[in-house]
Amino acid sequence: MKKIGFLSFGHWSNHPSYKTRTAADTLLQSIDLAVAAEQIGLDGAYFRVHHFAAQLASPFPLLSAIGAKTSKIEIGTGVIDMRYENPMYMVEDAGAADLISGGRLQLGISRGSPEQVIDGWRHFGYEPLPGETDADMGRRKAMEFLDKLSGEGFADPNPYPMFPNPPGLLRLEPHSEGLRERIWWGAASNATAVWAAENAMNLQSSTLKFDESGKPFHIQQAEQIRLYKEAWKKAGHQREPRVSVSRSIFALVTDLDRAYFGQAKGADSFGYIEPNKRAVFGKSYAAEPDQLIKELAGDEAIQEADTLLLTIPNTLGVDYNVHVLSSLLQHVAPALGWR
Repeated sequence: MKKIGFLSFGHWSNHPSYKTRTAADTLLQSIDLAVAAEQIGLDGAYFRVHHFAAQLASPFPLLSAIGAKTSKIEIGTGVIDMRYENPMYMVEDAGAADLISGGRLQLGISRGSPEQVIDGWRHFGYEPLPGETDADMGRRKAMEFLDKLSGEGFADPNPYPMFPNPPGLLRLEPHSEGLRERIWWGAASNATAVWAAENAMNLQSSTLKFDESGKPFHIQQAEQIRLYKEAWKKAGHQREPRVSVSRSIFALVTDLDRAYFGQAKGADSFGYIEPNKRAVFGKSYAAEPDQLIKELAGDEAIQEADTLLLTIPNTLGVDYNVHVLSSLLQHVAPALGWR
């Protein structure tokens, strides 16, 4: 059994073939898709966060709206770039979104990846400390965020407050109990996966990672997940960790499916997302259901994960994406033991 969710990058463009022509289209359709996904039995609605792009950027208003209109589906991110974040404000926003949803927030965070502009986080008012890289800054902010999520008081109360204070040091409010255990780290390397385990974060591994062995993507990713699980066990954490992988998977059951995805690339590719760091990009899966089942059965990383996030073509609209998700649940997942 696996939890299965969708992952939307939230694109929009004034293009004649797009159902999402504006930011409002994407935001409102994201809510509608999450509601429909819950109705068909999907387990999660996750959203990518990008800045300076015609894509979803501010996750907490969206997640709160989805939380208010649904009752069971997990809602989350994959991932928030911590270089751009104020950890204190983020604790408050995340706590509010989690309480609105009744404790269904699954928040993926990361040190960040290349964005649309040069050092975009500088425009948000952030600078690395002396001797830090921007990646170091992202990890430092992540640790501060995790620390404040604990709910422990840390701020000295004003002796003459506007409202009466409880005794002791004050914490950020609203506090959502249990949210700390539902934070995920997006790891692009084996070392950062181990670091995530040591710091008691769940693991999100996407459709790319740094190429550390030259092996096929799914094998490298499976090795990363095993290292993560070993580090988690060694750290002695008391709960079981969760691990997600994301994939582009399309069951070709209609002529429209075949027209859209019949020529999808079925092989890994290698490239560079950062200077001097080669990355391996996982292939897309698109085939008739019987063939798709055979191909997915050989994906070692999916076998190692408890959660599968399906990247979706959000620009094709709510109805078509419900069809994509329903097709996988109906024609593929049961044969693989995911349902």
